[in-house]
Amino acid sequence: MKTVLFLFISLFAAQSIAQDTLDELLKKHNKNSVPYITVQELAMPKTDAIILDAREPKEFEVSHIKNATLVGYDFFDVKTVTNKYTDKDQKIVVYCSLGIRSETIAKKLKDEGYTNVFNLYGGIFEWKNNDFTVVDSEDNETEQIHTFNEAWSKWLTKGIKVFETTSTKK
Repeated sequence: MKTVLFLFISLFAAQSIAQDTLDELLKKHNKNSVPYITVQELAMPKTDAIILDAREPKEFEVSHIKNATLVGYDFFDVKTVTNKYTDKDQKIVVYCSLGIRSETIAKKLKDEGYTNVFNLYGGIFEWKNNDFTVVDSEDNETEQIHTFNEAWSKWLTKGIKVFETTSTKK
């Protein structure tokens, strides 16, 4: 009985440790090299910004923030941005799933001389969690969000989670 109780307490403790807050997660993975913008601020009608999606094409096709431009992460080429957006003072908001990959891409833009670059705090997950709409590859509203994998999907509390599963069958 003591062993069972010990295992239960150990599992419960491990699970609660794994339940970081979003703040803690971003502090752990980011360097704070780019200022954040909140989803509420980005959604305001007066916020005129170029929105760049730093996720991969398969994630973008499932859903993205309306009017966002896919720039990717794994094969990001800064020239795709510098050739299209020449005003380096225009507001640019970069997002990904949670705000980790987007910080890397936003920092590269800052290093290229862009002066008004922001990282979307909590990314598309926070956007959806706050009931803002997303669109699919055909520009139709959707409830689906690509959550990258099952572990990261815990951060999406609204919408339909989409991710690839890996099979261990041979």
